[in-house]
Amino acid sequence: MEKSKVLIIGGTGYLGKRLVKASLRLGHETYVLHRAEIGVDIEKVEKLLSFKKKGAHLVCGSFDDHQSLVNAVKSVDVVICAISGVHIRSHQILLQLKLVDAIKEAGNVKRFLPSEFGTDPARMEDAMEPGRITFDDKMVVRRAIEEAKIPFTYVSANCFAGYFLGGLCQPGLIIPPTDRVFLHGDGNQKAIYVDEDDIAMYTLKTIDDPRTLNKTLYIRPPKNILSQREVVETWENLIGKELDKVSISKQDFLANMKGCLANFEIGEGGEEASKLYPKVHYISVDEYLKRYL
Repeated sequence: MEKSKVLIIGGTGYLGKRLVKASLRLGHETYVLHRAEIGVDIEKVEKLLSFKKKGAHLVCGSFDDHQSLVNAVKSVDVVICAISGVHIRSHQILLQLKLVDAIKEAGNVKRFLPSEFGTDPARMEDAMEPGRITFDDKMVVRRAIEEAKIPFTYVSANCFAGYFLGGLCQPGLIIPPTDRVFLHGDGNQKAIYVDEDDIAMYTLKTIDDPRTLNKTLYIRPPKNILSQREVVETWENLIGKELDKVSISKQDFLANMKGCLANFEIGEGGEEASKLYPKVHYISVDEYLKRYL
């Protein structure tokens, strides 16, 4: 089967650059959207040029220019959006409504993967502010996609390893401590941690797979379903030292309110990535934490 042509939006971002890399690695003809008004952001320009050197096509377009979006999506089969939806950084999720309009007008896209990649927003009705804003906006985009009858795949990757494992699941920390760690409650609530390069690879694996059409792809690597206490113990084993542990009550830790869900059945509307693609070698928590030694 001929591989789909892929357009990646947000390709210079944290996850986007990994999606571009995975797309090229798997042999897809890869297009990366970039704005003409890039200014003097030299790091972004260098990333774009590195993509071009590896074989990607650079396409000029903007959310402020509808026709440029239509022209961009007309050249591909699959559109993947990775614009930021993190409430602590730039929050741009609803910009995708303009992309939905462009895809609907173009009429040729076989699959659209919107910017999701975290916890499944459909399961986050009890989420608290400020994170709830992200989940609500993602559901607005989902409804627009489905009302426009655009073929889709939603990707739920749960907890990004860089943001969660690096700081041993402590908010605001991305480097593991060597003396003390704060546990959320008893530290036994399970979560799912996924390396960002693995998220990208699983995402690109799914785009030509009929099994994931109009479904949610859940990335749940079995070795990486761990509690915070188990993550801490993994780090302690690596450094050969036990950390002092301080418990934070659930009342004092809002993000503990169903922030990452590991205890639900996927059901008919979804598929699990590590089962669909067992040949993908995903990075385990132990492997991931070794980079900090």
